[in-house]
Amino acid sequence: MKEGIHPNYRPVCFQDLSNGAQFIINSCAPTKETVKLDDGRELPLFKLDTSSESHPFYTGTQKSVDNMGGRVEKFRNRYAKAAK
Repeated sequence: MKEGIHPNYRPVCFQDLSNGAQFIINSCAPTKETVKLDDGRELPLFKLDTSSESHPFYTGTQKSVDNMGGRVEKFRNRYAKAAK
């Protein structure tokens, strides 16, 4: 490999800010902060707004469009008249 042209690929700790979950993967993500882990390692820290640990789609808390208080039915009724 040529020197100086490849990104810095290293283990990075990603932290979900909404629930505090942390996971470690190899990444080239730019970081300015570090975090000290329980096992004594100090890794670069990348903060996320949401991850699979807190996103409604992955946690099963996402609401279906059909269960939104009859708004879909109101829409269908309103535009069913215009379609005729």
